[in-house]
Amino acid sequence: MKFTNFKAAFAAGVFALASGTAAFAAETLKWAHVYEEGSSYHQVALWAADEIKSRTDGRVEIQVFPASSLGKEVEINEGLGLGSVDIIYTGPSFVERYYGPIAISDYPFIMRGYDHWLSYRGSDLFAELSEGYHDATGNQVLGLVYYGQRHVTSNKPILTPADMEGLKIRVPNSPLMLMFPNAVGANPTPMAFSEVYLALQQGVVDAQENPLPTIKFKKFYEVQSNINLTGHILNSLLTIASDDALARVGDDEAVLREVLDAAALKASEEIRQSEEDLVSWFEEQGIAVNVVDKKPFQDAVLPMLTGDGVPYTMDHFKRLGEL
Repeated sequence: MKFTNFKAAFAAGVFALASGTAAFAAETLKWAHVYEEGSSYHQVALWAADEIKSRTDGRVEIQVFPASSLGKEVEINEGLGLGSVDIIYTGPSFVERYYGPIAISDYPFIMRGYDHWLSYRGSDLFAELSEGYHDATGNQVLGLVYYGQRHVTSNKPILTPADMEGLKIRVPNSPLMLMFPNAVGANPTPMAFSEVYLALQQGVVDAQENPLPTIKFKKFYEVQSNINLTGHILNSLLTIASDDALARVGDDEAVLREVLDAAALKASEEIRQSEEDLVSWFEEQGIAVNVVDKKPFQDAVLPMLTGDGVPYTMDHFKRLGEL
């Protein structure tokens, strides 16, 4: 009897030890993106990882993989469904292929500025579109990050739509990014983000378009002499996590959601401030920063925004305009 009791006690002790080990084992999530280590997006992701680890007492750890180290943007979007990544930054233009309406904010000249973007970020419209994306994919939008106003860089001034006729311009590999260059007669060339610098340097493309902070940290100004302030798209990033990842963190999901939303706003404020500071910085580097009359560009694009083929409804278009 004593031996039997000893065996039972020993087994119970082993079980308790195993259970305790499991209880304190961290759930590790992979956060992938295509931006450089020095970018605000990456630095804020590292901040969020530290914050989540601290607030969950180590139960949730996040490993952040920058600079396309786990794949280019199309691949990390696919990776959410495959389970190879758990969290990503991605542009609405890439998400469009899964659920079109959520890309509305990235269409040319559709956002009026940062304050309009903030209103959209907190709106019922954005919440509805995020839910529509979740229904379509099983992935959840946990934050909207301000990426900045996109401007065209080139080796000549671009002041009117006519200056873009025939211009071979790199764009991200997404359908909506074709609208602006097509409207002004340019030759859009989809290309992965990681390949752009070399393509500009070698003359494979003549131009590219990105916000000022991106132009700086990707060093495109080293191989382009002009920044033309077209401001043709006010770009965002979505912070997205898979349902599987959220299920794995269990009761800590609320902490994850709260921190990732705070991180999105933190990065947004840093990028906005950087935009305001960078014009003079580029001029100090000897780059020509050209002020552009946007109206002719807007007039060229407008028929496409309300025509056939856009993925959003005219109700979406109206509600966004009224925010």
